[in-house]
Amino acid sequence: MPETLCRALVLTANPQTRQLTSAHIQAARLALGSFHTIQEDVLADGVAWRMLFAAPEDVAIGELRDTVRRALDDHPIDINIVADDLAFTRKRLIVADMESTIIEQEMLDELGDLVGKRDVIEAITARAMRGELDFEAALKERVAMLAGLDAGVLDEVAQRITIMPGARELITTMKANGAWCALVSGGFTFFTERIARQLGFDEHQANTLEIIDGKITGRALEPILGRQAKLDALERIARARAIDTVHTMAVGDGANDLAMLTQASLGVAFRAKPKVREAALASAGGAVVTHADLTALLYLQGYREREISTGA
Repeated sequence: MPETLCRALVLTANPQTRQLTSAHIQAARLALGSFHTIQEDVLADGVAWRMLFAAPEDVAIGELRDTVRRALDDHPIDINIVADDLAFTRKRLIVADMESTIIEQEMLDELGDLVGKRDVIEAITARAMRGELDFEAALKERVAMLAGLDAGVLDEVAQRITIMPGARELITTMKANGAWCALVSGGFTFFTERIARQLGFDEHQANTLEIIDGKITGRALEPILGRQAKLDALERIARARAIDTVHTMAVGDGANDLAMLTQASLGVAFRAKPKVREAALASAGGAVVTHADLTALLYLQGYREREISTGA
């Protein structure tokens, strides 16, 4: 007979609207009524609820998730079912993508404004993030369009950055609970250094724009940090800090995040491209957050609202 495992059904909604109601919870509870309930908790009123339940190891998680989704009638609520061993739920390492994940912008798109090529660069960015283009080639093509810009524009464009809702709370809370937080981006160190310092990341890694005589040359220094480099960073940091894979988490939105998302114990596709959402849902440790903000990553680990630090 297949082994019985503890799993967690986690419902999360946007904290600004708090649309998760008791009716939604009851519908989800009934949808999984054939399984033994171990424990359930309202983690945040109107925002997050978790039910631990026992299920056979070979249960079809995708079908269970679809059953709950139908029961919730496609309300703007994220539905995730993750393995849940209470000893391993709270992660000790998070590796986060930056652009469109920790911050709301794609910085090459913003720089494209300054050369009158935002539409062109945005289109290439979108295709690369959907996995339709080779990431390294797409990065080089976009950076080449910036050749000749005064490097001082980087400071100007940095002023446009807005932090993704929930990012500060996510990093502050995980650090307060002993986790190591790494920002690993296919973007540029000029921006990751600022965001890492602002939010309190323990380390950051990204590509470097070549600047000579105060001008952007249109080249990024080799090697280019892409999909494999993000996975390598996850494995390197875990190894260096003696963190077992079961204690790791990764979050991102684009195709270049897929390798690290599927390797981490909990890989969260956050407001992600369709290919990335599908891969996360197919992964044993995958989760998808579309409607909630980044605090959903804390609720997926079993944190309660009262435990979340704002970093103020």
